[in-house]
Amino acid sequence: MDIFGLLKKEINELIKKNSLESDEVTVTARQLSPEEAIGNPEDKDYPLIVGRERMMQAEFRGTFGHAYTDMYGNYKSKLIDIINMDLKNNFRRAIFVSTLNAVMRNFNLIDKSVHCKDNEPRDCSIKLVEYIKEKYGQPKIAIVGLQPRMVEYLSKNFEIRVTDMDTANINANKFGVIIQGPEKTAYHLEWCDVALVTGSTIVNNTIGNFMIDKPVIFYGVTISGAAKILGLETYCYCGK
Repeated sequence: MDIFGLLKKEINELIKKNSLESDEVTVTARQLSPEEAIGNPEDKDYPLIVGRERMMQAEFRGTFGHAYTDMYGNYKSKLIDIINMDLKNNFRRAIFVSTLNAVMRNFNLIDKSVHCKDNEPRDCSIKLVEYIKEKYGQPKIAIVGLQPRMVEYLSKNFEIRVTDMDTANINANKFGVIIQGPEKTAYHLEWCDVALVTGSTIVNNTIGNFMIDKPVIFYGVTISGAAKILGLETYCYCGK
């Protein structure tokens, strides 16, 4: 599947339908500080605070869209140019994805495009336990991408395995679970009943690895717009 080709096709149709091809509207994308992105949570172990990744924010006509990425910075361009840019690295994909989220939110095609703040990630994780139990019972869960509160609460209720790309997390013990490197991901996907995958896989272009014949839940606000177009299951209880 040409995922980005499909996303570009859909958003270009939206642009054409709303006569934005020659519009002078610009999209401004910038890197958020940890406090801007996640507020001031009681827990200080979130990747947005201690990790090497940051949140990119795109603004389109006063509407914001977020995308989580390890390549970030400021950028400003016309909407049509962003949608049709060469998506050759994580920086460009973060601009594209955050813009996609902002535009789709502006047109009320999605209802969440901005990351939650303060203690909402904890609330989100508590609700996630309920969501999985109600929909899937008592599955074995492969988590791709370390969200500490999700690991904390899911590990109390399910058998889980976790992989992460950040070398600072690999082999660390988080709530009784050893975080493993990405080379273990395929093995965990074979083992699990349900995969819980960070939506930032759309930005780092690994999302194709998770189009598998098992239930996959993509978590977080980053993938909101793409998931709507692609028909993917998502979980983002506290996103805005």
